[in-house]
Amino acid sequence: MAKKLGRTADQRMAMIRTQASELLWNGRLETTVDRAKEVSRFAEKMLTLAINTYEDTVVVQKEKVKKNNDKEEKVVVDVVNDGVKKLAARRTLMANLRDLKPLKEEKESKGDYNARLRSVKHPLIEKLFREYAPFYAKRSEECGQKGGYTRVIKLGQRRGDGAEIAIVELVKDSPAKK
Repeated sequence: MAKKLGRTADQRMAMIRTQASELLWNGRLETTVDRAKEVSRFAEKMLTLAINTYEDTVVVQKEKVKKNNDKEEKVVVDVVNDGVKKLAARRTLMANLRDLKPLKEEKESKGDYNARLRSVKHPLIEKLFREYAPFYAKRSEECGQKGGYTRVIKLGQRRGDGAEIAIVELVKDSPAKK
């Protein structure tokens, strides 16, 4: 049973989705213990969806017109598209997670930053499919364990209101083998 966290249903889901997006983007998040547990559950579901579908791709041949010195030539190019399951998973992830953009690097010009962002429309979703899904799929293959992608570490009480504080983070190491 999900905790209510002192909010209405729409406010609670918006908060959980935002915090899960921040967790998946940054790798860790500091919040209260109850929120941390709910965010962890939600983030694990999103990661599982990406892991189960990241390999579903289809190679399609498309004709493109190539211009060479006032001559137009038709060239057949192989393009890799998402398969049906991966496309459905991508849409589900886009509906449930906030679209975060990477920060501008220190010595990066505005034009370079815009050029870098132009190639990727949804950076968080791409990070899930390109980085996290292969890593956690390999990890589950090695360990024989699915799930356990996040951990909650309790820190103690917050000064001021005494709320229990915890850190939620993505697990980057393999579990100890027994």
